[in-house]
Amino acid sequence: MAVTSMWAVRSRLDHLVEYVSNTEKTQNPDFGDLKSVIAYAGTDYKTEQRYYVSGINCNPSTAYSVMSDALTMSDKKLRVLAYHGYQSFAKGEVTAETAHEIGVKLARELWGERFQVLVATHLNTSHYHNHFVLCSTSYIDGSRFHSCTASRLKMQAVSDRLCRTYELSVIDNPKFGRTKHYGEIQAEREGRPTWRSILKAEIDEAILQSMTESQLVANLKKRGYEVKLGKDISVRPPGKERFSRLGTKLGDDYSRPNITKRMRTQGRPKFPEPEPKRSVKVMKFNGNLKTTKKLTGFRGLYIHYLYLLGKLPKNHPRPMSKVHFLYREDWIKIDKISKEITLLCRHRIDTPEQLFSFKTVLTDEIKTLADQRQGLRNSIRRPKDEATVAEVKGQIELLSTRMGEVRKEVVLCDDIAARSQLIKEKMEKVRQEQDQNLKSKENNRYDKFR
Repeated sequence: MAVTSMWAVRSRLDHLVEYVSNTEKTQNPDFGDLKSVIAYAGTDYKTEQRYYVSGINCNPSTAYSVMSDALTMSDKKLRVLAYHGYQSFAKGEVTAETAHEIGVKLARELWGERFQVLVATHLNTSHYHNHFVLCSTSYIDGSRFHSCTASRLKMQAVSDRLCRTYELSVIDNPKFGRTKHYGEIQAEREGRPTWRSILKAEIDEAILQSMTESQLVANLKKRGYEVKLGKDISVRPPGKERFSRLGTKLGDDYSRPNITKRMRTQGRPKFPEPEPKRSVKVMKFNGNLKTTKKLTGFRGLYIHYLYLLGKLPKNHPRPMSKVHFLYREDWIKIDKISKEITLLCRHRIDTPEQLFSFKTVLTDEIKTLADQRQGLRNSIRRPKDEATVAEVKGQIELLSTRMGEVRKEVVLCDDIAARSQLIKEKMEKVRQEQDQNLKSKENNRYDKFR
C-alpha cells in the first residue's frame, strides 16, 4: 500500500534557506524554495546511500542549476517554482531498493517526457517513502506543469498499478477529501477551540433554533453570516473573503439534505435558557472613581479586549453566541494573548516606546549570554578533568535555558506590536458595523410612520 500527495513549492529564498539550514528543523518537509527542497530530498543522513537519489532528465548533483535554467525559459512571472510530492509505503512492506525503483518508474511515467525530476528514497522513518522534486517548467518547450485534482488522482492511480505489479497492497476504495491540519488535531486533543469547532458550534445552535431553511438562513444572518444556497449550504463569516461549504468543511452531517432532515426531526425549535439575573452587591469604599488611575496603553487595550472576547470577568464569562465573530476568531489564540498581557503587566509596559526599550534590553541580554556561553565552550576545548567539564557544561545549559526564555519574550514583544494594531482595527470595524446597524434600525422605525 502506498499513499501519494503533491503540493506547490513557493516562498522567499532567504527566509526558507535560513529555516531549513537549522538542523533541528530539517525533519519538516513543508518548506518552499527550490534549492532547499532539493537539498532536503537528497540529504545523506536520510538516504544513507547516494544510490537512493536519482535524477530524471537531470543529474542529482546539478539538479538545482539545471532546473533554474528551465525556469528562465518561461516568460510569465513564476509563482510556483516546483512541486514537492511524496509516495509513502506501509511499514515493513517494501525494501529500500524496491521503494526507490517504484518511485523512479512512477516519476518517469508521469513526468519523464517533458520535465526534470529528482527522486529520493528516505530511510529515516519506520516506513520507506519517496520524495519527488518536479520542476514546474518543461525543459523542452518552457510550458508549465498544471497541478490539479486530476493530476493528483492520476499520480495515485499509477502508484496503485505499480504496487500491484510488485504484489504490494492497495487501498481498493479510497476516500478523497480534505483532512484536518495537524495543528487542528492537536488543538482538539488539548480542548482548545479551532475555526472548525467555532463554526460547527454556531451552525449547531442555528439548526436547533430553526425548523425550515428560511429560518436557518435568517438565524445565520443574525449572527453576521452571509449565506448561499445551492447543492450545499455555503456561509461566509464576517470579515472573511471566501464562502465555506458546510458539507465540505464540517462533514456529511452538515450537507444540505442532512441539515434539513435534522431540522424536521427535532420536533420544535430549542432556544437557550435565559441567563439568571445576577445578584447585585452593594459595596462601600473611600475615594472617588473619577479620580482613580485607570489602565491605559497596551495594558488597558488588552484587558478591554479580553472583556470583548467574553473571557472577563472570570466569574461571569459570556457565551460564544454573544461575542462578535471578529473577536471570536481570537479564541483560537487566547493562550498567546494571555502570555502577551502577562508580559505587559509584569513589566508595566503601556507605550510603544517602553515596548521597544524593553525589547532592546532583551536583545542585549541575549548577546551577553551568547558571549558567555561561547567563552565557556572555548574553555573546555583544552584538556580538563571530567569534574570541571561537567560543571562547565551545567553552566552552559543554564545559559542556554535563559537564552531560550529571553528569545520567547522578544517574540512576545513583536507579537504585541503587531496584535495591538489588529485589535484596534477589529474594534473600529465592529464599532462601524454597530453604528450602521443602529442607523438602519432608526431608518426602519422612521419608515413605519411615514
